[in-house]
Amino acid sequence: MTTTTQTTTTSNQNRARAATGDWIRRFQPAEDAAVRLLCLPHAGGAATYYFPVARALAPEVDVLAVQYPGRQDRRTEPVIDDIRVLADLVTAELLPWCDRPVALFGHSMGAMVGYEVARRLETRGIEPLGLFASGRRAPSTVRQESVHRRDDQGIIKALKELSGTGDEVLEDEDLLPMIITAVRGDYKAVETYQADDGPVLACPIHVLTGDTDEMTTAEEAQAWDRHTTGECRVEVFTGGHFFLSEQAPSVIASVRGGLRAWAAAAQHP
Repeated sequence: MTTTTQTTTTSNQNRARAATGDWIRRFQPAEDAAVRLLCLPHAGGAATYYFPVARALAPEVDVLAVQYPGRQDRRTEPVIDDIRVLADLVTAELLPWCDRPVALFGHSMGAMVGYEVARRLETRGIEPLGLFASGRRAPSTVRQESVHRRDDQGIIKALKELSGTGDEVLEDEDLLPMIITAVRGDYKAVETYQADDGPVLACPIHVLTGDTDEMTTAEEAQAWDRHTTGECRVEVFTGGHFFLSEQAPSVIASVRGGLRAWAAAAQHP
């Protein structure tokens, strides 16, 4: 990346932050869009992961990306290691943006946060258009995992196995400690989360999963249908846990189509 490109990217990010506060990034404002899409990152991920999504869906969709504490420009803030606390805070930040229909997209940990945010919106009388749950098994499916208890090398090994973090990042001695701290906290949030017996969603859920993702089996993906009284659709893509990076054009096309269908259904119930 050239210095000019870095300066431009930083400038764009600063403008997006100034307009939306610490939690929300709006990389490609779409003032006339009929719907908004809130995108929630994976464990260790940041809002910038969704920059290409914002660019691809504008001006039809106004994409908002969440920036969790403990990474990038929020790296000095403590990581939040509880899914429900994180969902409470994200919901509070999202409410001012609910002046038009809102859908949610979350990958991996983001899918769990998205589910809890959607529940909180519905309890406030705001029904999301729908939830895209990507790369994550249903909340009701449980595995005993303890990656967050590993030492630093164990965390790095887990990141390499998922192929979601570039080698150049993992070899950066200045950046690596911050990444490990964020990932450890995020994994603790994921691995200690348990679905409660509260209300399920009324909005539809569109599950996206990779056919070789060891983190989510076909049965675990289908189990999302237990968490909504609406339609639950499972779509399988070629690839592993980060299939959405490998299959970006197809995933974005699927999201665009899903949003159009949900918006049409909301207009003509």
